[in-house]
Amino acid sequence: MTAEPDGPEDRLRRFATIWSRAVFPVTSTSLTRPEFETQLMPLARRLSDALLARTFEAAEGQAVGAALIDAHCTDPEALSRTLDCVDAYLVLYCGEDGPQEALRTRSARLQHAMAAGFAQALRERTLAEQEAISRAAMSARSLVAEALHASEARFRAVFEGAAIGIGIADLEGNILQVNGALLRMFGGSEQSMRGRKVTEWTHPDDAPQVWPLYEELVRGEREHYHVEKAFYRPDGTALWTNLTVSLLRDADGRPQYQLALMEDTTERRLLNLRLRYEATHDALTGLPNRTLFFERLEKALSAGEGQRFGLCYLDLDGFKTINDSLGHAAGDRLLVEVADRLQSCATAPGEMVARLGGDEFVALTTGPDTEREVDELAGRIMNALVTPISIDGRDLTVRGSIGVVEGPAGERGPAEVLRSADITMYRAKSAGGNRFELADPEADARAITRHGLTTALPAALDRGEFFIEYQPLVHLGDGSVRGAEALVRWLHPQHGVLGPDRFIPLAEHTGLIVPLGRWVLEQSVRQARLWQERHADAGPLRINVNLSPCQLTHPGLVQDTVDILERSGLDPDALCLEVTESALIGADDDLLKPLRRLAEMGVDIALDDFGTGYSNLANLRRLPVSILKLDRSFTQSMQQFPADPVDLKIVEGIVTLAHSLNLGVTVEGVETGAQAEQLRILGCDTAQGWYYARPGPPERLHDLALVDAVG
Repeated sequence: MTAEPDGPEDRLRRFATIWSRAVFPVTSTSLTRPEFETQLMPLARRLSDALLARTFEAAEGQAVGAALIDAHCTDPEALSRTLDCVDAYLVLYCGEDGPQEALRTRSARLQHAMAAGFAQALRERTLAEQEAISRAAMSARSLVAEALHASEARFRAVFEGAAIGIGIADLEGNILQVNGALLRMFGGSEQSMRGRKVTEWTHPDDAPQVWPLYEELVRGEREHYHVEKAFYRPDGTALWTNLTVSLLRDADGRPQYQLALMEDTTERRLLNLRLRYEATHDALTGLPNRTLFFERLEKALSAGEGQRFGLCYLDLDGFKTINDSLGHAAGDRLLVEVADRLQSCATAPGEMVARLGGDEFVALTTGPDTEREVDELAGRIMNALVTPISIDGRDLTVRGSIGVVEGPAGERGPAEVLRSADITMYRAKSAGGNRFELADPEADARAITRHGLTTALPAALDRGEFFIEYQPLVHLGDGSVRGAEALVRWLHPQHGVLGPDRFIPLAEHTGLIVPLGRWVLEQSVRQARLWQERHADAGPLRINVNLSPCQLTHPGLVQDTVDILERSGLDPDALCLEVTESALIGADDDLLKPLRRLAEMGVDIALDDFGTGYSNLANLRRLPVSILKLDRSFTQSMQQFPADPVDLKIVEGIVTLAHSLNLGVTVEGVETGAQAEQLRILGCDTAQGWYYARPGPPERLHDLALVDAVG
């Protein structure tokens, strides 16, 4: 037969069994080991419930720690063994099938809470014992000097049975008596302890006030004091204690003895240090993490006058490609190697390296001369990344982009400094990467403005902050208005009217260009229909609408265009969609398919900014375009007379080629009459520019079209 799998109750009891076996040898109890296990079973259940609870309750762990004191587990070794047991077995036996990393984090927090609860309960018990000892000491104060007459037995019982260390010394610091708990804490014999003086127990970590307080007490100027103090054990290890020293007076009130009560906090301190390390260091690389880095940065920025700081913000170039191609395990090994190299770059006093997360690292240097030091630090980091890193037999070349911020302390906060470094790092990455750039306040301001505009874009479309201006398209032969190009604007609440160059790249980056472009197309087509209805005598007026590269790849482009045309009642041949030449360089059939479908419907496709993309002219035959829009860079020289003959030849050649392919030619940026006349002579079909009209509201095109019709 197949054994039934252990249920949760069986696994819980197994955990309690392991726990009891670990702790029972160091517990002062009259119970047997099985009886002690039964006593631990409810505590194990509380830990299991707290581990799996929806939200973490530190009080549960504290209660379990306090319950150990009630179970007479007062020896610090009992706490140490308990925490080791919980760390090793709680998730294993009680974690069920939950996420292991999250459960281990929860287990660590439970251990911290248990230690705190244990310490609090032990402290309360200690205080109770202290009170009893103090009462006994007060009543026995005269008896100490007189051989502890009547209450010797009572004092001795409390003295020897206490769970905390107790020592009595005279006012010269000679140790007279110590109890067993104190001897166990120090690990020495009573004879060796009695042969020492209190003043010999100095430690490098003593707080400045420790010995002045001691001197005040032995002079009778204070009754007691409480400090955290470290001692050296005979084997050289450190013993950390909560130390309370009280003054004992004789019957006449004269200082006579000093009484020391010591609680061993070494294990709790080590646990706190371990938890503090885990909370402030990166688990993968061992470097300081974001939390510790911000603490150090804040300290550096609040330093005194004359102090400066320098910060290098590093992001690896192309790290995602390594993760995607070789796997996250290889990516982690790469990050560990990078961390080691960065650590070797920041070894001078006042320098540190931290990992902020992912493939982002920071290096900090402080002192009076960081202007030079931060440049040298950035150079060392770049040099450290030059040598390829071998991962799984492959030599990987590591590149990085660094943003450098340097300045005096006291002027900026940590968040502002890190934001500037982040912006500067992306500026280095945009410049090609594998370099470092120095922070520029003006560039920071522009980046912050861009970020603000990017954040405001979605709401701006919902709030109707966009509007469209129209620039007329004029026939060069007879000067008639043939249509207009739709140009979107943003009426920003703070920045006023923004041109498309300020927000179209941001919309493309965020994907908002698709709904924004759809809105522009819908508004423009509706306006074109109104023009046709109001100016039927002026002839058909077409509307030109720009398409971004993101819109070209959007699967809904054709259907959206069809739906908009049908709802408005505008004929397809009254619509021209403009696509930049650069967007179609090297375009495959999949990209051209939507344009071909639109062209087959009767929609004109214009190749915008022609001449800037260096496309192969032979490719024009495979593109579904009917109009070339010649970039203004070819016609600028025609604003003056005489025009550059080379430019004239180029334009003439393009016009001849376009007409041979049955393509119309439109010219942008016409600003003078001479320029317009020259383009007419060269055979260009239509033009637009400030010579005819600046972009404006649709009513202006009404007026121009009406003038043409009357004329």
